[in-house]
Amino acid sequence: MVVRDLDEALDVVRREGHRVTASRRLVLEALLSADAPVSAEAIATGLDGRLPSSDLASVYRNLETLGDLGLVRHIHAGHGPGRYLLAGEQDREYLACESCGRLEAVEADALADVRAAIRELSGFEARFSHFPIVGRCRDCARGG
Repeated sequence: MVVRDLDEALDVVRREGHRVTASRRLVLEALLSADAPVSAEAIATGLDGRLPSSDLASVYRNLETLGDLGLVRHIHAGHGPGRYLLAGEQDREYLACESCGRLEAVEADALADVRAAIRELSGFEARFSHFPIVGRCRDCARGG
């Protein structure tokens, strides 16, 4: 499900029979204003002061509800906490640095050759939207 703004997201919440609470609104605002997938902890702290802070347990409950509604998805980025983003970002897949924690979005088409090699090797149809490719980013690989 793709939503363009907060009003569309809140309309989905209402249409699905859920209340629009202040904490639910805050989670959606955080996801809409984040420039990359963010952790629940970052949402709870108000994205480093850009938004009001919230209770971490409430953030997790709302992320789960919004995920059930198809508005939010999460990815597992290496050893760190899961990160959340709006579900409409499905054309992106991710690379996660196991050294510095950097998460880099790439267009799904950019990994077509990787998926083809995996398919040829094993018959497996791979995707990297929930579990990213984990390795070392360019800076960490250079020792920087």
